[in-house]
Amino acid sequence: MKITVSTLVKAPLAEVWRAYNSPADIKVWNTASPDWHTTASSVDLRVGGKFSSRMEAKDGSFGFDFAGEYTAVQAPTHLAYRFGDRLGVVDFSEGPAGVSVTVTFDGEASHSEEQQRTGWQAILDSFARHVETKRQG
Repeated sequence: MKITVSTLVKAPLAEVWRAYNSPADIKVWNTASPDWHTTASSVDLRVGGKFSSRMEAKDGSFGFDFAGEYTAVQAPTHLAYRFGDRLGVVDFSEGPAGVSVTVTFDGEASHSEEQQRTGWQAILDSFARHVETKRQG
């Protein structure tokens, strides 16, 4: 099953692309809820390059690595990657109101489609808030 989430970021395309792919930024925005955080991030933004983000519960009870390999990099509008046996695609489209960021990914069997959609949407909403807050700072 393919799942799609999207958000609108009120910032220029170059800033949105940079924040989405910057390890320092990823450590700030890559969270679905306040009780989680990303403790490490690495990005080798090229076809065949690897990425990894370490996500952990702040209470130390659980953590996992979200990692994979880029299969397409077309700056600043398109990314595709493989994580495990699943695929993800991110498209960035600039319009008059800002940049639409759309993520489509292969769902997995251990969580419901709604749980996955809700979690990924929360992370994408966190991304939009981060970029917009950073612009105001």
